[in-house]
Amino acid sequence: MQPTKHIWMDGSLIDWDDATVHVLAHGLHYGTGAFEGIRAYETESGTAVFRLTEHIERLQRSCKALMVPVDWKVADLVAASKELLSLNELTSGYIRPIVFYGTGSMGLNPAGATVHTIIATWEWGAYLGEEGVANGIRVKVSSWRRIGQDALMPNAKLTGGYINSVLAKQEALRAGYDEALMLNAEGFVAEGSGENLFVVRDGVVRTPPITAGVLDGITRESVMTLLRDDGYEVIETEIARTDLYYADELFFSGTAAEVTPIREVDDRPVGDGHPGPVTKRAQQMFMDSVTGKNERHADWLEYV
Repeated sequence: MQPTKHIWMDGSLIDWDDATVHVLAHGLHYGTGAFEGIRAYETESGTAVFRLTEHIERLQRSCKALMVPVDWKVADLVAASKELLSLNELTSGYIRPIVFYGTGSMGLNPAGATVHTIIATWEWGAYLGEEGVANGIRVKVSSWRRIGQDALMPNAKLTGGYINSVLAKQEALRAGYDEALMLNAEGFVAEGSGENLFVVRDGVVRTPPITAGVLDGITRESVMTLLRDDGYEVIETEIARTDLYYADELFFSGTAAEVTPIREVDDRPVGDGHPGPVTKRAQQMFMDSVTGKNERHADWLEYV
């Protein structure tokens, strides 16, 4: 990670190296916080953030689910994100807002703890590598199950919940793969460690429903919309593990991953082992949208 000049912290701009919290912050000990991942892109009309307001709205929903009070309105955090990108002289990059409990309480009950809101921005390339974006990645089904609706709130982007994803990601990397795929408690496919999944077979595009324990991804919803715009049938439905092996194409979506093809799952080639036509079309339409070349969805971009 390449440091930038400033971080927005509780309404003030501070130097990157001074952006610190106390070692007894409740969020550090218990994972009591919520966060977002947002990307900004360079376009012909200047720097634009992809669906910034929707991301901040989801941050507010996650905080509400965790019962973390937020002192800032959506418009405040949207404006702060844009200002920070500009001050850090980024024409493209990643935005990380996070809200968490600080000091004032120790033990599982956070009552009395302060609440901190922080926004950071930095340059970030392809999350799963440029080679992976171009030619696809290798994935394994994890031994770790995706957290269930009865254990946490998988549809809220909570800091502590991502320990589940860290375990799956590390397992996959140690085994020589690029990413993990997680099943839910019922044995159906949920998502990657930090990405939503799409399965293509016989021209039909399928993705697990939110009830499968997946994040209601903003990139996921965007890709579904774009594919439907282009005439594809897109279905939210349960996906079995064998569906992965029978698929003509598989790809991930996410803010960090964007649209990344999967060329192999559990040592089995996906299709002919190369990104397929639906995946390539999804990639093209998504990148056209985030770089301002898709006028139909120009409202997805918020210019700095």
